Amino acid sequence: MSRTVVRYNYVPQFGRIDELMSDLRHMLLEGRYVLSCEVSNFESAFASYCGCRYASGVNTGTDALVIALRALGIGAGDRVITQANTFHATVAAIELAGARPVLIDVDERTFLMDPDALSSQLTKRVCAVIPVHLFGKPSPMPAIMNLCGAKHVSVVEDAAQAHGATIGGKRVGSFGVMGCFSFHPSKNLAAAGDGGAIVTDDEVLAKRIELQRSLGQRSQNEHVAVGLNSKLDAVQARILSWKLPHLDSWNEARARVAEWYRSELSSLPVTFQALDAGEVHVYHLLQIRTARRDALLAFLRAQGIDAVVRYPTPIHLQTAFQKWGWHSGEFPVAERLSRELLCLPIRPDMDEAEVGIVVEGVHAFFESAYRVGAKT
Repeated sequence: MSRTVVRYNYVPQFGRIDELMSDLRHMLLEGRYVLSCEVSNFESAFASYCGCRYASGVNTGTDALVIALRALGIGAGDRVITQANTFHATVAAIELAGARPVLIDVDERTFLMDPDALSSQLTKRVCAVIPVHLFGKPSPMPAIMNLCGAKHVSVVEDAAQAHGATIGGKRVGSFGVMGCFSFHPSKNLAAAGDGGAIVTDDEVLAKRIELQRSLGQRSQNEHVAVGLNSKLDAVQARILSWKLPHLDSWNEARARVAEWYRSELSSLPVTFQALDAGEVHVYHLLQIRTARRDALLAFLRAQGIDAVVRYPTPIHLQTAFQKWGWHSGEFPVAERLSRELLCLPIRPDMDEAEVGIVVEGVHAFFESAYRVGAKT
């Protein structure tokens, strides 16, 4: 029996695919390509799922963030706070909107935005804050919303990794003025290519988002703003509508897999992203933390286990952002996490046997390391 354990397996996500393929065939032959009924149907369903009044599909999660900031009127001279351990796109979007990114360090136990660090940076020049629901765990939104509300600062949620995560039963993406999602094939709700969406309860913002994603066009050849051409592809929208009804059950399956890992690895010198009462973590990524990360990664991959490191170089040390003058040691928690976090394979279709292969590999690594250490 093969001991290979892969990160992605798309076959179970489609089930009995004949109906979907028939729909896609009709779409292609009838020319339903751009902002068709398939797009509006998905937007309506996704808005309802998130507990919001409006959703607008866009090209990517990155575009979702750029358009959200532009809809708020954020641009040159404005400052936007986000965390130092996010993906490149979060900070790139701030720059692409014309604003200046302000980084803060993260909490050691949650790996998420630290409200205390946020409080110290909420100056008069800050126009927005982007908390990132990293790895599927919701950020501490009640504390963030209280801090930003007191300063009249807009909150735009980066929910690209947390479709369906909740705090007190409330979905991420519905706390701030807007929530931004990615449907990249790696995500819990995955398109067959790129895609993204912005959700909001604000009608004025929803109309601005519509303009921004459609070249600022209000009607044919009537351009009232300088916008982007960023629309969710109709084929991707149909695929997302096919998958959306299954998202909660897939997230529950991910949580079961994560619990197996947590239980079976509890005796080893590894730690996990903290869990907090009243929240639902949807485990886009299953991260373990160890000082021997790189050696463990090499050991597992040699056995055919598709472990991977996400964000090995934190944002403030990336060449693309050198102009902001950030330096090594400025965000120590983010730097430690970049050296110590390792993603183990996690999929909703994983069974205990597959998890067992990964667990056996992790145990074997530390047993070997212990034996070597004991001899020396």
